[in-house]
Amino acid sequence: MASSYSTDLSLELVATGEKAGLWGTINNTNLQVLEAATAFLEVPITGTSQTLSLADGSATADGKHFYLKLTGGLTGDTTLTMPASTTGGTTTRVYIIEDATTRGTLPTHHSLSITTTGGATAVPVGDGNIMLLVSNGATPLTTLGGILNQGYIEIDSASTTAFTAVNGNQIGVDTVSNIVTITLPAGVVGNEITIMDVSASNGFATNKCTISPNGTDKIQGLNAAKDLTTNNQSVTLFFTGADKGWQFKTNTA
Repeated sequence: MASSYSTDLSLELVATGEKAGLWGTINNTNLQVLEAATAFLEVPITGTSQTLSLADGSATADGKHFYLKLTGGLTGDTTLTMPASTTGGTTTRVYIIEDATTRGTLPTHHSLSITTTGGATAVPVGDGNIMLLVSNGATPLTTLGGILNQGYIEIDSASTTAFTAVNGNQIGVDTVSNIVTITLPAGVVGNEITIMDVSASNGFATNKCTISPNGTDKIQGLNAAKDLTTNNQSVTLFFTGADKGWQFKTNTA
């Protein structure tokens, strides 16, 4: 009888009486796979569509590592995919993703998202975010426990006057040259965005920062934009649901 493989890590499961003389090699490989399941790995992003590996019996397959640091320069909007199954069946993986990619030079800004094979929904990854995720077969990817560490991106109005945020973004906005519009992502309960005036002079009081809702979403109960017009202002918005939409969790104005 040929070997079979476990569902989540594709460990080789040897049938009784099989693989004579190979048990040492197989066991060592399985132990290396188990070691990888708690380990760190840098994953270079080399294209706009990339799939992690859960290859059977492989101790080096990148999808088997627990902590994945994504590196490289994105050349377009990019999707990273976790396989939904192995030879052994549907796989469930919990892992940490750290974004260390570069997204282009503003106003060019490429998005990064993560999904599972067959999953209907991708999870957007904000610039520099560290996220705890669970992949459960073709079920849409889920963020566990929110974002472990929020990254940061700075918008200079001399080159960029419009930017679309993703969950977890901390955005510094320099409006010395022009008004800037930040469009919020489609609201999901628990999502959070922070926007800060980082202008060296002539900040939001001179050139405002406009926060625009996505589609029919609301900000403080209204489907209308909000203007930030106070120098050194910093706000954190939290999505509460369809009725009130985005609420100001903090506002230093």
